[in-house]
Amino acid sequence: MAFKTLFSVLTDTEMGEDTLPSALALAQTFDAHLDTLCLGLDRTQVANYYAGATSLLMQEAYDRAKDEASRIEQAARKALSRSDARWGCQAEVAQMADLTRIVSLNARFADLAVMPQPYAKGRGAEVEAALEACLFDASVPVLVLPKGSHLTERPRRVLVAWNESAEALRAVKCALPLIEGADQVHVVLVDPPAHGPMRSDPGGLLSQFLARHGHKVEVEVLSKTLPRVADVIARHAGDMDADMLVMGAYGHSRFREAIFGGATRYMLEHAPRPVLMAR
Repeated sequence: MAFKTLFSVLTDTEMGEDTLPSALALAQTFDAHLDTLCLGLDRTQVANYYAGATSLLMQEAYDRAKDEASRIEQAARKALSRSDARWGCQAEVAQMADLTRIVSLNARFADLAVMPQPYAKGRGAEVEAALEACLFDASVPVLVLPKGSHLTERPRRVLVAWNESAEALRAVKCALPLIEGADQVHVVLVDPPAHGPMRSDPGGLLSQFLARHGHKVEVEVLSKTLPRVADVIARHAGDMDADMLVMGAYGHSRFREAIFGGATRYMLEHAPRPVLMAR
């Protein structure tokens, strides 16, 4: 199996600097096609205006969003044209309420979405909405790139955050084409259950699965020495100088993680290196 269709969403001209270099490099690595969606956002809140003003304001907002989409598309095409990879680029206008539908409709036949990290400085709510549209509505794994980071070739050192969940297992399976040829895959568990079904051999079945795919695997069981599990994983990723993290996304509901936090939310906010997520 290999990635043959990659997908990315741009909602401003600067986002391409973070995502397109890695997306294009991966497209070349896998001999894949990269589809880029350039979105201009109509942020009109119609209910806030009296009826006589609505049509004028809606037209003005639409025209502004259309111009924005055109600028993003021009910048994206300029960057894409420098590569020998196969690519496509299209511009669309979306209201925030309709963003999920438009993104998921364009992403659903992709093998992997390459997206910028949400919550970074200067990033709006639309980046999070686009990423979640890929994960939830299009069922596409997402490679999240922190601001300023790039993944231009297959990672050599990979950390798998493993907690026996269905989301984590799907993330591992989705990551197989990307981690092929890695020097080492570290399966990391943080305080696994003392009375769980895998208590005698935590991570053993996953390491067997990966070994049968030809990977060199090392299982590491860590203590929760920091307030959050995600803190422990992030610190260990830095200690081993991991090129990429692999983890399941939103094992808890999005609402719960928005209110109380969670590993997915923390990594989307603070991940210092690329993270592949799936659910």
